[in-house]
Amino acid sequence: MTGSLPAPRRAELRSIRSRNGLFLDQGLVIHFPGPASFTGEDSAELHVHGGRATVRAVLDALAEFPGLRAADAGEFSRRAFHNGKLDLVEIEGLADIVAAQTEMQRRLALEHASGGVSRLYDDWARRLTYARAMIEAELDFADEEDVPGAVGQTVRDDLVALGGELRAHLAGSRTGEIIRDGLTVVIAGPPNVGKSSLINYLAKRDVAIVTDIPGTTRDIVSVDLDLDGFAVRVLDTAGIRETDEVVEREGIRRARSAMAQADLILRLLDRGEMPGTADMEGAVATIYVASKADIHPRSDVAPSVVSVSTLTGDGIDGLLERIRGHLPQLGQYNAFAVPSRDRHNEALRLTLRALEEALSLPLNELELQAENLRLAANEIGRITGRVDVENLLDVIFAEFCIGK
Repeated sequence: MTGSLPAPRRAELRSIRSRNGLFLDQGLVIHFPGPASFTGEDSAELHVHGGRATVRAVLDALAEFPGLRAADAGEFSRRAFHNGKLDLVEIEGLADIVAAQTEMQRRLALEHASGGVSRLYDDWARRLTYARAMIEAELDFADEEDVPGAVGQTVRDDLVALGGELRAHLAGSRTGEIIRDGLTVVIAGPPNVGKSSLINYLAKRDVAIVTDIPGTTRDIVSVDLDLDGFAVRVLDTAGIRETDEVVEREGIRRARSAMAQADLILRLLDRGEMPGTADMEGAVATIYVASKADIHPRSDVAPSVVSVSTLTGDGIDGLLERIRGHLPQLGQYNAFAVPSRDRHNEALRLTLRALEEALSLPLNELELQAENLRLAANEIGRITGRVDVENLLDVIFAEFCIGK
């Protein structure tokens, strides 16, 4: 289709033709011999013009070759994983790069895709394997002169330190979740208090219907914002009140459910209402907002309440600043080396549980210590996809002169 094979990893402009010589397009052709390719296999790329007819003609011509087929969803990444080019964390990071919509999402995804988090997990797995190998050495080669006694005590200090690192890493899971999935902010309050006007102002477009009729908003209306590089999802909800209207009652039920799952609630106060008088207070962080400041100026508003006007824009900057206070602080150099998925958190919790169990055992119960360390290392391996059986003797022989 392109004439002679281009030089490896060099883009060359070629005429692309069908098998019977019909000219299809002129584009760049790149050849990647394995293993120096994304998948580790021999591969090639055709860079053609993006018109649908052109792309379809090239794909149809490729389909005429025996054994050539379209890749399944994620197949190139799966092949890269099986060929050892990427681990699971790097692949998930690659998918997150494609889906990233904010700067913080991009930086978090890049940290995972570039192997930064994988190197941390690999180091933890190595330390767990080393500790287990030392314990196995004391069990199996206790009579050898170069195997020190009480190995369990010599590796204990590092295991205690590792436990602290795991706990600190897990503490950052909420940060990773907020960066990746966004901060969920629910606007709540009684009917006609200005909830829909506020979300329209923040979105800079009419996403919610605004009327003087109470109960206009029935279903949840959402809009995604980019605040200092963080994704912030703002939800407008039905006004909370007592009603016999079936549809509105369902909207109120959904509003309460959204509030229970929110990261932050913007609780809009009705005229004359004071913070703390509503029945919606709970464990969710809440910012009290006095709306319609242009109509009902409140000189007696408490310092904890933000007074805003969606007509003039007064107070909106102060409200956004209060919301920023609930975003993660990312001053550390390794701020993006945090778990970002539920499966990471679950495996890390199981790792820490097994490690703590090993540390709680008496020093003379080496078999149980070794078994718990094996479980801990396996759980770490599940995150990256490296769960192969470790050859502990390799570690032992590298440390001692056993069998010399």
